[in-house]
Amino acid sequence: MKYDQHLVTEPWADYELLDSGEHEKLERFGQIVLARPETQALWKKNHPDLWSTAQARFVFSGGKGSWDVPQPFPEPWPVAMHELHLAARLSSFKHVGIFPEQSPNWTWIAERAKVLNAPQVLNLFGYTGAATIAAAQSGAHVTHVDASKQSLDWASENARRSGLPEDGVRWIADDAFAFAKREVRRGARYDGIILDPPAFGRGAKGEVWKVEEDLAPLLEALAELFVDAPGRFFLLNGYAAGYAARAFAQAVESVFGKVEGESGELHVRESKSSRVVPSGIYARFVR
Repeated sequence: MKYDQHLVTEPWADYELLDSGEHEKLERFGQIVLARPETQALWKKNHPDLWSTAQARFVFSGGKGSWDVPQPFPEPWPVAMHELHLAARLSSFKHVGIFPEQSPNWTWIAERAKVLNAPQVLNLFGYTGAATIAAAQSGAHVTHVDASKQSLDWASENARRSGLPEDGVRWIADDAFAFAKREVRRGARYDGIILDPPAFGRGAKGEVWKVEEDLAPLLEALAELFVDAPGRFFLLNGYAAGYAARAFAQAVESVFGKVEGESGELHVRESKSSRVVPSGIYARFVR
């Protein structure tokens, strides 16, 4: 695996990172401009004048965060990228359900799925479903697993907006690790596996997920589900604070052996400068 292969999200018609700095980032999602906290943005803002255009700002007060929206606007609102048509809305977790740093991975997933003939793809911790839709639009039969009913509803809404049929995705409300272990017992096999685990989470029945304890055994289970044949693909994303991309890559290699792939950071480039905001890590490979 090649290390330090950083993926950079460039602006597109419905998204741009307008500016960043002083622990914030200013972004445009479709027609809506938002200011959000960003711990990586240790630098000064390049364009202070732009920040007055923010239509909502996520702020912390008394240890709790919430959106400050001076002039309410309709929610959800549409955000598109190529054939992906997604619903954005203000969440209590400071995001809007769309993660621009993942756009290079969405393209990669679509390309990998097109190469294979109607592959079976498993998306664990699938959340709002952009990766699922990218795979399904390229002919994949996708099993999308998330413990949150709200997230599943959001993902299925995005699938409808993107033109997928009602039965175009298998939606599963379940704990990702528990589901994977049951699939192993059932003898299931997948041509592509995507996972985006949180640092900490709870399953549909209260199961506790801790990335430091559960990632390694989950990878072991997924190795049993993975079709070990040419063209099959695997993607692991990470947002857990304190972990380096190489740590995730080496965890993957320790289970899957020598692989032809790459790992690194996920960056989002400002539209008005060459500066980037580091926004996550990834490791991926193709057999």
